[in-house]
Amino acid sequence: MVTLVDNINDMSIATGTNYTAKDFKSDADVRWCAGCGGYSILAQAQRVLAGLGIPKERIVFVSGIGCSSRFPYYMDVYGFHSIHGRALPIASGIKVSRPELSVWVATGDGDCMSIGGNHFIHTLRRNIDINILMFNNEVYALTKGQASPTSKVGQITKTTQLGSIDNQFNPVGLALGSGGTFVARTFDADVKHMQYLYERAAAHKGTAFVEIYTNCVVFNDSTFSEFTDRETKKERTVLLEHGKPLIYGVNNDKGIKLDGFTPVAVSLDDGIHSVDDLLVHNEKDSTLAFILANMTYSDTLPRPYGVFQAIDKPRYEENIHLQIQDQIKIKGEGNLQKLLLGDEYWEIKN
Repeated sequence: MVTLVDNINDMSIATGTNYTAKDFKSDADVRWCAGCGGYSILAQAQRVLAGLGIPKERIVFVSGIGCSSRFPYYMDVYGFHSIHGRALPIASGIKVSRPELSVWVATGDGDCMSIGGNHFIHTLRRNIDINILMFNNEVYALTKGQASPTSKVGQITKTTQLGSIDNQFNPVGLALGSGGTFVARTFDADVKHMQYLYERAAAHKGTAFVEIYTNCVVFNDSTFSEFTDRETKKERTVLLEHGKPLIYGVNNDKGIKLDGFTPVAVSLDDGIHSVDDLLVHNEKDSTLAFILANMTYSDTLPRPYGVFQAIDKPRYEENIHLQIQDQIKIKGEGNLQKLLLGDEYWEIKN
């Protein structure tokens, strides 16, 4: 059996197997709606996994319920299509019992943030070494258009026909507040950036959470268009890159600086501000990650995407195996038969 130490040291070592994206495509027909962002998310996963050097038999995809949760059917690796909101505890169990595996979760904003919300926060606080890809289309799509925890205030859906009055969940903020060690955001339309974040997530030791803004062409079409359309993206988004200042705008003529702990948009052409005044991103700074996450729903600031935080903390599966080994040293190997029978038992003989 591969030990946890083997897992830590060897997961990134190439196996000599030359995979292509096609090797990760299953024979199942992909049954998402035409124009769904899921196609792009799936394609990038297949491309990235082909280059990781991990044997296919050591990769597992787990899902709950929802459009996103069809994902395991479309990947030619081991998969588990579980039940609504329960993908994370199942994935956690797989990782703890088989730490040598590369475990991925495909989930949605309803599956992960609503019925699965409790599992989400505890998975992140434990820092189990799994990778979570969350499709966020701000609506329940599989069940035909109900409001989800990430639906906008005022959004008309089948369950909020007068407009939603619930405040939106901020998945990145929730992940950071739960102790997430790798927290990132990307868009289904930005294939290169998606690939980059998948690679970063795979390399991270601990829970990696990637929120993916995903277009639902049927029930919530173009909800992210201002952040993805070529005409508006550069004005409405800012890319987070470690060690680089936060610059945005069509002509890279705007930036973000801090006024105390408050981010403020400034012009680089006003004769007052320069690049030297701008906030420089540091993905190791947890306080900064919260500040940036809170820009998500601002009307006056660009929406940040990229890696908010990437830090190191002890991992749950590592600690639990060390705990078990310590007890074995103290008490010796266990005896399952003795445990089941107890100290006193009846033995019936013919």
